[in-house]
Amino acid sequence: MTVLTKALRRDIASLAEIKGRRKIGAFMAEGTKCVLDTIGAFAVRHIIATPAWLAAHCLPEGTDIIEANRGEIGEMSSMSLAPDVIAVYELPEPAAFHADDAATQLIVALDRVQDPGNLGTIMRTADWMGITTVIASNDTVDCFNPKTIQATMGAISRVRVVYGDLPAMLGEAARAGAKIYGTFLDGDNIYSSQLSHNGIVVMGNEGRGISPEVAATVTRRLLIPPYPAGRPTSESLNVATATAIVLSQFRSRQF
Repeated sequence: MTVLTKALRRDIASLAEIKGRRKIGAFMAEGTKCVLDTIGAFAVRHIIATPAWLAAHCLPEGTDIIEANRGEIGEMSSMSLAPDVIAVYELPEPAAFHADDAATQLIVALDRVQDPGNLGTIMRTADWMGITTVIASNDTVDCFNPKTIQATMGAISRVRVVYGDLPAMLGEAARAGAKIYGTFLDGDNIYSSQLSHNGIVVMGNEGRGISPEVAATVTRRLLIPPYPAGRPTSESLNVATATAIVLSQFRSRQF
């Protein structure tokens, strides 16, 4: 059992920020549900928990356990209310993008999505819709942000996020024959459009939408129209909500 030193406490607290995660090579999952949903998917560095939590849960043999009280856990946690347990996991190797995958499966692409909760909800939706790969621009929020991890509700264990030069990745997929879909105000009504079971669906930044560089790679422009048409309504949909609507339309064509 490892002793919880001040230095270790400081290191774990730093995992709330991307700089700390990259420096230490680790990320954290907080709270019982989040830890139990992820513990089999990543290499465990430490489990920090209260004695009561440890007495109530069986952990894999060889797990490095650190006993701590709620006050100590609260000093390390990014949550407003201190959880009973924090898991510290090794950061996995960056995932690679294979353009040919878009010919056989549906992939979500994210262009500069900034809110960690939005990213986590999109990953959770992708998981529900049977999508295992999300590709993202380098300036999209980090998927190992603690708020993102919480919002995925365990989907971080099954959905990989590949970061990179998004226009280049989309261009590569298009050259491999994949359809590139994007949502725009001048697009075709998604409810009456023909949609394939494969390809890439691009979703844009919360306030600015899809960038011109990414838009240039899109081969099918889609619109989620308001209902009924022509009446005053909200300026736009939240990107996570829009992603759920779009993916549900793609999957509805397969039933």
